[in-house]
Amino acid sequence: MKYLIASLALIASPLAAQDFSEGSNAKSWNLYAEVPAKFDAEVVDVLCTLTGDCPDDCGAGKRQMGLVRSADGVLVLAMKNSQAAFTGAAVELAPFCGQTVTVDGLMLDDPELGANNVYLLQTIQVAGSDPIKANKWTKNWAAEHPEAKGKGPWFRRDPRVNDIIAQDGYLGLGLDVDQTFIGENF
Repeated sequence: MKYLIASLALIASPLAAQDFSEGSNAKSWNLYAEVPAKFDAEVVDVLCTLTGDCPDDCGAGKRQMGLVRSADGVLVLAMKNSQAAFTGAAVELAPFCGQTVTVDGLMLDDPELGANNVYLLQTIQVAGSDPIKANKWTKNWAAEHPEAKGKGPWFRRDPRVNDIIAQDGYLGLGLDVDQTFIGENF
């Protein structure tokens, strides 16, 4: 009997997985262990939350942003926005730092994968307003890098990426290693 009571207590505890899928409109990415998740949360600067290093502007979109879930106080890592480019969610969440918002997206939570409260943000909603799609990253990148016009993925045109390739090669091992590798393989 005491084992049954202990088991029931564990199931009811905050450690038990909670279902945040109710009301979610998140679109599947067909990822292993993905679950739709919609919840209210405070938008936080993760580094500030974990270490106390807290700039006034929450890092101006240059730091990892997180979500402290209102239902249970759990820090959820918002690792990706809704774009196929697998860009981060910091640009999307930074304007809401310190505010409580409703987010909708996909939660990855699987100990075997090492994924614990990893979130793929699809929409953000401030109380009393319509949901905002989390898809600004490439638009913001294009505005910050007007010289990088052209076709193809953003990273092929990014001046920072191209400077690193020019200095260290595609493999990051030096231009001589790149030349040998390309000669042997292409």
